[in-house]
Amino acid sequence: MADGPWLVVGLGNPGPKYAGNRHNVGQMVVDLLAERIGGRFTKHKSRAEVVEGRLGGHRVVLAKPLSYMNESGGPVAGLRSYYRVPPEQTIVVHDELDIPFDSVRLKRGGGDNGHNGLRSISSSLGTKDYLRVRVGIGRPPGRQDPADFVLRDFSSTERKDLPLLVDNAADAAEALLGADLATVQNTFHAR
Repeated sequence: MADGPWLVVGLGNPGPKYAGNRHNVGQMVVDLLAERIGGRFTKHKSRAEVVEGRLGGHRVVLAKPLSYMNESGGPVAGLRSYYRVPPEQTIVVHDELDIPFDSVRLKRGGGDNGHNGLRSISSSLGTKDYLRVRVGIGRPPGRQDPADFVLRDFSSTERKDLPLLVDNAADAAEALLGADLATVQNTFHAR
């Protein structure tokens, strides 16, 4: 494993208008990780906000792209290049429709499952072989368009449990640093 930093990217859309949206849960997780290391985000030339520090004994760069979700790849590729982070030390935290609201799942690689942020990142990096912390937001009710659903704030019922979900996802991202994926999956997939 390289001795460079780990890159942990929280996906979302920029600006206060989107801050509470389901699509921004990745950024909520990275915000919590920044709190844990006592860091403040600053603008980086790669069109992202970053915090550098140590988490779980590892050097980390926490990042939030300043682009819209479907253009996340450019900032992520820029950060990976600038900090010389290999794909196996890149973690992307994102919302996932096909996982129940209160669940977190981890994996390496795979498809984008219709997630435009992942599609953009995989295209810009030229690989799908990076770690993912998939934060469950559940399926939209009835016939609601998934694109509309992800751009809405969490419901009042969900907001009661959201801090626990974000905390669990942050724990999962932190546990992935320098650890065996299968071991971390066994811990978090059982929750």
